[in-house]
Amino acid sequence: DRDTDKKRIEELLEENMVLEIAQKQSMNESAHLGWELEQLSKSTDLADSEKSFVFELNECASSRILKLEKDNQSLQNTIQELRDASLTSRESSLKFVELEKENQQLSKKIEKLQNQIEKEKQSNQDLETLSEELIKDKKQLQAVMETLKADKDRQIKDLKQENDHL
Repeated sequence: DRDTDKKRIEELLEENMVLEIAQKQSMNESAHLGWELEQLSKSTDLADSEKSFVFELNECASSRILKLEKDNQSLQNTIQELRDASLTSRESSLKFVELEKENQQLSKKIEKLQNQIEKEKQSNQDLETLSEELIKDKKQLQAVMETLKADKDRQIKDLKQENDHL
C-alpha cells in the first residue's frame, strides 16, 4: 500500500508540475494577448486618426475642386468674351490669329483643370474606400481579440478547476 501510495504521490507531483508548466504557458499567452490587445488599440487610434485625416483630405479636396471649377468657369467666360470680341471686331487678321492662339491656350488650361478635377475626385473615392477597409479590418481584429480573450479566460478557469481538483 505504501509503495502504491508513493507511486501515486509521485504521479500526482509529476502531474502537478505539468499543470504548473501549462499554467505558466497560459499566463505567457495571456500576457502576449494583452500586448496584442494594446497594439490593436494603438492601431485603432491610428485608424481613427487616418479616418480624420481622410475626412480633412476630402474637405480640402472638395474646396480645391470648387476653386478649380470657379477657375474653369472664369476661363470659359474669358474664352467666350474673346470669341465674341473676335467676331464683333473684325480688325486685322493678325489680331484674330493672336486671339485664336490665346483661345487655344485657355482651352488647354481648361482641359488641364478638368483633368485635375477628375483626379481629385478619384483620389477622394480611393481614400474613402481605404477608410472603409480600415474600419472593417479594425472590427475584424476586435472580434478576433474578443474570441482569444474568451478562450484564454476559459483555459485559465479550466486549469484552476483542474488544479483545485488535484
